[in-house]
Amino acid sequence: MQFTDVLVKNGFISQEDLQSLFSSSREENVSVEDLLKARGILGSQISEAKAEVMGVPYRIIEKKDISFDILKRIPEEAARHYKFVPLAVKDDVLEIGMVDPLNIEAKEALQFTISKLNIPFKIFLISEDDFNSVMSEYKGLGGEVTKVLGELEMAVIEAGDQETIPEEIIDSNSKQFIEEAPVTKMVAVILKHAVTGNASDIHIEPTGEKVKVRFRVDGVLRTSIVLPAHVHDAIVSRIKILSNLKLDEKRKPQDNRFGARINNRAIDFRVSTFPTFFGEKVVIRILDPEKGINSLEDLGLSGRNLEVVRRGIKKPYGIILVTGPTGSGKSTTLYSMLHELDVEKNNVVSLEDPVEYNIKGVSQSQVRPEIGYDFASGLRSILRQDPDMIMVGEIRDKETAALAIHAALTGHLVFSTLHTNSAVGAIPRLIDMGVDPFLLAPTLTLVMGQRLSRKLCPNSRKEIAVEGFVKEKIEREMAKMPLEVQKELIVPNAIYQGIPSPVCPQGAKGRKGLFEVLEKTPEIEEMLLKNTTEPAVLAAARKQGMRTMREEGMKAVFNGIISLEEIDRL
Repeated sequence: MQFTDVLVKNGFISQEDLQSLFSSSREENVSVEDLLKARGILGSQISEAKAEVMGVPYRIIEKKDISFDILKRIPEEAARHYKFVPLAVKDDVLEIGMVDPLNIEAKEALQFTISKLNIPFKIFLISEDDFNSVMSEYKGLGGEVTKVLGELEMAVIEAGDQETIPEEIIDSNSKQFIEEAPVTKMVAVILKHAVTGNASDIHIEPTGEKVKVRFRVDGVLRTSIVLPAHVHDAIVSRIKILSNLKLDEKRKPQDNRFGARINNRAIDFRVSTFPTFFGEKVVIRILDPEKGINSLEDLGLSGRNLEVVRRGIKKPYGIILVTGPTGSGKSTTLYSMLHELDVEKNNVVSLEDPVEYNIKGVSQSQVRPEIGYDFASGLRSILRQDPDMIMVGEIRDKETAALAIHAALTGHLVFSTLHTNSAVGAIPRLIDMGVDPFLLAPTLTLVMGQRLSRKLCPNSRKEIAVEGFVKEKIEREMAKMPLEVQKELIVPNAIYQGIPSPVCPQGAKGRKGLFEVLEKTPEIEEMLLKNTTEPAVLAAARKQGMRTMREEGMKAVFNGIISLEEIDRL
């Protein structure tokens, strides 16, 4: 029996009309349920009919405000993906509402999730509308913000003005009032959930009708909440107060930083405002000093690349560059390199913007361009500090590049970063900055290009046979590689793709570095004196054994560490 037969039996629709709906469904490619609803049949009536066929009790959720103690038993992302929600605990049994109790995958995920709670459960069928109502009550980021928004609305109403936000909420001199103000709570909730969710950045963007809050997790931006437009100015003002920015300056960008204790950890937040058509956009970079510094192996370096890097940082002088786009982990790699230096026997000094992690034994200094203390002026001062190794956060201009070359020529080992898309691309970039090739050849020690790829969860992935479109794509990638690389890479019979699960809702978690390392050899040095074009340098580097990031990525795909789609994304 189908649920439509129950609807006919209960007199909601005639058999003739039902047959007509089936025909319309096939012709218009519209579900029968949608057509039934269009004829005035309620979603609850459809769900009751389904419950009768399935033999599962049907539950209408009258009270939509389910307590957080109940909701927290199932992770929000798992509930949203598999469409099941906790409803109540009665007689020591957890009642679960499911949109589709016959979904085997959802039932297995539910069984896995509940097994950790050590409590029996009972399944009820619920409608899609009731499911959405319960999801809106989750006291995660969205729920907490909804609560604070309610407090904010009450504050507005009590002030007698429903269009503007009371000034005292934004900028009160009373510390207690500020801590309890709804806007203050809202900003605190956003920061707390960003840190808890391992986000690297927070984007607060006005879109005209709404304010979109997005978190960047594992390199990917995802919208976390959407707020009403009228709270935008108050949120931006609160963040400006925290970071000591000018409240009345909305025409040009500003940046600064502030610190806060979240979950009993000291976290630094780097704030940047940017004027847009609909108002100021705010981006907050999250710097967590307690995350610690990874070893080179933990970053993902191995084999030849690891040997070359370790050989390079043992050199007495020269320049070591890490290249890649913003957010590719360049600073983290530099910290890992500095961590391996013998700071007891050497004077290691760094210039950073900002100082993200503290390294014991290294004299770290933050540049402040607003007072004239930039990388170039700081580098001049460092050379008078009797350094052995120098770390410059970034080579941004001709002057800094020239000073770094000078430091390397005078017997110092210099570490820095450069914004280029590949390791070999750093050489023409430096020459464009005004560095002469005859100075670059003796000073450049090694250049590392890198990207961060999302790692597949071992328990949340599925095999994909290497055939059809997948096989064609891999063959196209392999055809671009030199023959010696093709011999090294053995194409497996199957690769892996991420799938959402209760323990890994996004199908991927954490990141792995993909690297290419250009080591200066006598042959490369000779090449730099003759031809500094990117193709020429790449050809010479390949002869010395360099493997590109894309080739390293394909190796990781074949080993089941990342997905094939991740290669294209990067």
